Amino acid sequence: MHDNGPATIDLNADLGETTGGIAVADDPAMIAMVSSANVATGFHAGDPHDIAATVRAAAERGVTVGAHIGYRDPGNFGRTALDVDPVQLADETLYQIGALDALARAHGTKVSYVKPHGALYNTIVHDRSQARAVVDGVRSFGDLPLMLLPGSVAIDFAERKGLRVVREAFADRNYMPDGTLVPRSRPAAVITDPDAVTARVLQVATTGAVTAVDGTVLRVDAESVCVHGDSPGSVELSRAIVGRLHADSIDIRSFL
Repeated sequence: MHDNGPATIDLNADLGETTGGIAVADDPAMIAMVSSANVATGFHAGDPHDIAATVRAAAERGVTVGAHIGYRDPGNFGRTALDVDPVQLADETLYQIGALDALARAHGTKVSYVKPHGALYNTIVHDRSQARAVVDGVRSFGDLPLMLLPGSVAIDFAERKGLRVVREAFADRNYMPDGTLVPRSRPAAVITDPDAVTARVLQVATTGAVTAVDGTVLRVDAESVCVHGDSPGSVELSRAIVGRLHADSIDIRSFL
């Protein structure tokens, strides 16, 4: 990435969220561009048949598959924080990884990492009880890397359990000065300008930093950048990112 060797960055996208044939992203188009796919497990979105199609497409393209675990709350797309009992959350984490891994193995690949989705991702930035539960659930499955927001308390629990942590940055989300994401309820949460988004990805890939909404430069040392497949114009935006990275001789490659 931003060391003395050739610059590389992992691009990941949240995929497999088609439910009952109703797609929220163009999975095949995104899989053609990213190096890692965070595949839904059916808890916040996705159904077994459509999830299977996504993991099959990822396997065919050599894209790394991760379990995009979330709260069991499809009505809110997993974007509402829930007060879940930690033992239950650990069990649900393990269940989601196992279900996705079964589908993945049937189609020639496997679950290689875990990335929490939506409200769960943001909750374990600061909630120690839920962070510990998620890590316990992952560790019960095996030695899988966890993709997390830099500064998350879950990082401490994961590293104590011997799990690799993959720090992540977001191409199209704005940051607060404390390193958390601007809440989606605020107008400045999502970046829509293609030039600004591509500049953000280049900044992460070459310097390991992002600039917050107030101009603060935050050191994130991210190994992966998330490009959202469910945003308007996401495919064109992702193509612009890929084109700019290639133009700057930055290789798109899985962190594994």
